Amino acid sequence: MIKKLTTLEKASLFGGRDVWHTRAVARLGVESVSFADGPTGLRKQVGSGDHLGLNASEPATCFPTSATIANSWDVELAEEVGQALGAEAAALDVDVVLGPGLNIKRSPLAGRCFEYFSEDPFLSGKLAAAYIRGIQSCGVAASPKHFAVNSQELRRMASNSVLDERTLREIYLTGFEIAVREGEPWTIMSSYNLVNGVYANENKHLLTEILRDEWGFDGMVVTDWGGGNDVVAAARAGGGVEMPAPGLDSARQLVDAVAAGRLDIADLDARAAEVVKLSERVAARRATGPVDFDTHDQLAQRAAEQSIVLLKNQDAILPLAPQTRVALIGDMAITPRYQGAGSSMVNPTRLVSAVEAIGQFDVDLVGVAQGYRRDRRPDAGLVAEAVELAGRSDVAVVFIGLDEFSETEGLDRSTLDLPDNQMTLLRALAARGVQVITVVSAGAVVDTGWEPLTQAIVHAYLGGQSGARAVWRVVTGQVNPSGRLAESDPLALDDTPAHPHFPASGHHSYYREGPFVGYRYYQTANVPVRYPFGFGLGYSTFEYSDLAVDQNGVDVTITNTSQVAGADVVQLYVGLPGSALVRPARELKGFAKVALDAGASGRVRIDFDDYTWRHFDVSADQWQVEAGQWQVMVGASSADIRLTATLDLDGVTPARQPGLDGYRRADLRSITVAEFETLLGHPIPAEPNAAVLAIDDPLSSLARAKWPPARLIHRILAGNIKRAERRGTPDLNVLFVYNMPFRAIAKMSNGMVSMAMVEGIVDVVNGHPLRGLRSIVAGFFANRRDNRRTQEFLDNSREAGR
Repeated sequence: MIKKLTTLEKASLFGGRDVWHTRAVARLGVESVSFADGPTGLRKQVGSGDHLGLNASEPATCFPTSATIANSWDVELAEEVGQALGAEAAALDVDVVLGPGLNIKRSPLAGRCFEYFSEDPFLSGKLAAAYIRGIQSCGVAASPKHFAVNSQELRRMASNSVLDERTLREIYLTGFEIAVREGEPWTIMSSYNLVNGVYANENKHLLTEILRDEWGFDGMVVTDWGGGNDVVAAARAGGGVEMPAPGLDSARQLVDAVAAGRLDIADLDARAAEVVKLSERVAARRATGPVDFDTHDQLAQRAAEQSIVLLKNQDAILPLAPQTRVALIGDMAITPRYQGAGSSMVNPTRLVSAVEAIGQFDVDLVGVAQGYRRDRRPDAGLVAEAVELAGRSDVAVVFIGLDEFSETEGLDRSTLDLPDNQMTLLRALAARGVQVITVVSAGAVVDTGWEPLTQAIVHAYLGGQSGARAVWRVVTGQVNPSGRLAESDPLALDDTPAHPHFPASGHHSYYREGPFVGYRYYQTANVPVRYPFGFGLGYSTFEYSDLAVDQNGVDVTITNTSQVAGADVVQLYVGLPGSALVRPARELKGFAKVALDAGASGRVRIDFDDYTWRHFDVSADQWQVEAGQWQVMVGASSADIRLTATLDLDGVTPARQPGLDGYRRADLRSITVAEFETLLGHPIPAEPNAAVLAIDDPLSSLARAKWPPARLIHRILAGNIKRAERRGTPDLNVLFVYNMPFRAIAKMSNGMVSMAMVEGIVDVVNGHPLRGLRSIVAGFFANRRDNRRTQEFLDNSREAGR
């Protein structure tokens, strides 16, 4: 097939036809491939397409978010959800599901934490691989994202992630490695950001040396929407299709590069072949019948049930006794928070609120009160109404959480706190002496310093369209909660390892914490947390005994010591005290979710694998095992180790690297620039010249533009963001524009704007309006002429072959 394609036809495959489709080559039967967002559920748009979820989409099952499902620690459940996503995609004639997302939660403030699984790469990779297997079992491609080191929303399309190679491999790539090796995805999405100075979509180290040569990936790379930069550099490095629609300017750049000898035709052939291969893979999909949305809704509910985390249950107030008089309080009980904002938003097939669902359960609903305003403004009347209602009840079930503006694509959080007006409500209820059960709706960690005000905390995360029913089934005891936190809940924002370097406001984002992300930091530095990684309560209690360790894995007996059937998550951690290397005290290397009847015992086996003992040796450029007496720890959380054994391993004896004493103690606040440079192995890059804007600078940089009208444009954009914040509803379009670089104007205009025109725009904002305007006008007519000629060549295969 590749031999039959002309050079221009191959180059044309590098750019999308429109927002959601690749280009086809009709004369050779290369069909267009369609994409749809899908980490939480399918978002196939109808009518005018956009990539931000602004326009209507086809109804689809809204499953719990990835951050929620991660709390289930259930690989089989994740694969079931993937199968349902694949089935709905196939029924809607979608070829590629853009998900799952598995970036590491470097900071709980990251705006898309709700889309990602965990702070741990092993857990993230296992769950992502399960999603991929499920989706692709339906003949639909999965596209894990965002590859790689994509940690913040601020300047997300123009931020350079600066980190050492070992941290890159062990923390930020291991999840992707597991997903690729065990899930075998047909596509993968490159991230917007640069990694150590090179855009992810042009990074040969990532896309060729690691992804293809080392992991054996044989699929197609696709950019995040608007994430293309230099299409020729991308083709050389292993980058793939630029989406959504850069137009034919990119195709001409590739053809010219081949003609000039700047791009080897073999690289162009390889990338074009991957597009053709994906087209053939999805074209082989068999016809599917109609989707059973009732069954998928039941799966969504079950997934939410298995993922709810019970954080507190004082005096065993839960489960509620039958006919308990309940005051149902909270705006989120009336209008549920069940998914995040942005490109992952789903138009659910149905949606149930806590108010609507409570009638199905054996409790006495005394009444419903709003309690607080969603827009965060104080309202004493709503609080008084809620307190009065609670006073007539046995217990107040209060739904609180993060509002839509707090968790959205395009915007990082500035605090872990819940809105003040929600705290005012909790304090008023506590002052009245009311028994309070709080249900938290949030896609990430929130500060739970208000915990003394309540008797129970049910963290429902973002439970999808049937999450409210799942909550009531847990609260009333129809379901025994078995969710365990897939991320640590710190005592304060200042305690988080990336603080105060997150989010980076400049060009460079320095990952000065190295490998000490999440629990790896808290456990090594002995920093207390409110709720540790892996923590969760239930209505059952479990005892661990008889740990046995051999060269291939561990066996442990777990006993349900309660009168209630339930499930626990057995977690395997390893560590090497006295290591010559900078190492966390313990790292997750295995887990098993075990269901047991009351009083029953079971023997659990967790095998070691290729990821258990290894570290990346930068000097040797390979994975190694350090010799020594390793600790093998089994427990119920990262901080609750029940049983410990040792295992002697043969391996290498690395030299102790000097100049890293702060890292050895995980004393991150003492790390100097010199010590960070020692970890990096080179000097840290300096910030670029801020006086002159470049084509890669985001539009937020217009604040320092030399041309006064450009600064006015910045004030308008910033003002629109502030107004949206006051409304409590994020303006996704403005947020995207604010963070996108100038080059994205060309990459997202479907050919209307060329890169030459963008260079003219940059000239204008840098204070050269006449020169820039001439470039824009000349570029406009040249681009229109060239686009017409290029399209004529594509339409006429005889002409295209010349």
